[in-house]
Amino acid sequence: MLERRSDRDLKQRIMRELKWDSRVSWASINVEVIDGIVTLTGTVPTYVQKVAAQGAAHRVAGVLDVANDIEVRPIDQFVRTDSEIAGAVRNALEWDALVPNELIQSTVSDGWVTLEGQVDYGRERADAERAIRRLAGVVGVINKITIRKQTVNERQLREEIEFALERRADREAARLRIEVHDGAVDLWGRVHSWQEKRAVIGSIAHAPGVTELKDHLRIDPYF
Repeated sequence: MLERRSDRDLKQRIMRELKWDSRVSWASINVEVIDGIVTLTGTVPTYVQKVAAQGAAHRVAGVLDVANDIEVRPIDQFVRTDSEIAGAVRNALEWDALVPNELIQSTVSDGWVTLEGQVDYGRERADAERAIRRLAGVVGVINKITIRKQTVNERQLREEIEFALERRADREAARLRIEVHDGAVDLWGRVHSWQEKRAVIGSIAHAPGVTELKDHLRIDPYF
């Protein structure tokens, strides 16, 4: 069982992890920790650095959740017009072989990219967002892509999700509760870390017929 760490210890570990991650402008990021909940503030020049900072904080054992309030302020080398960003977004979606780009529309306003459309898998929705995170000039992404509704056997879908989780040696479907109703999946239970939570959610994103995932998982490193 993981030894419980103080908020002060967690803050120090997070700062070291931010400094270690070469993608992050760590010197401009502030960290506060209260009862294992981390709040990140400050400014970075790109959206991908904001996402990377969040990931770095989540990697630290003992962190329960992260509030990412970092602001993206592009410096001169990363400044792009909305038209330039829109063209880059379309190219990124078209060049990513995992993204059904013809089903996705984008709008860019003041560097914020809004994605809309309808796809077949939750994984495709996530892949579309990942495809544009690293683009210069992007200050944020609003993902409004929905999952196309399909006729599914709820019992069979739940069993397939459970089997997918059981195939991963470090995830136990037995300690998770899965409820399926009309394509929407509610997921309850405890996981040890953000990485484990992300892996569980990622597994479900591959299931056909899942139109919505309601995440009620609780991170508890100490059970």
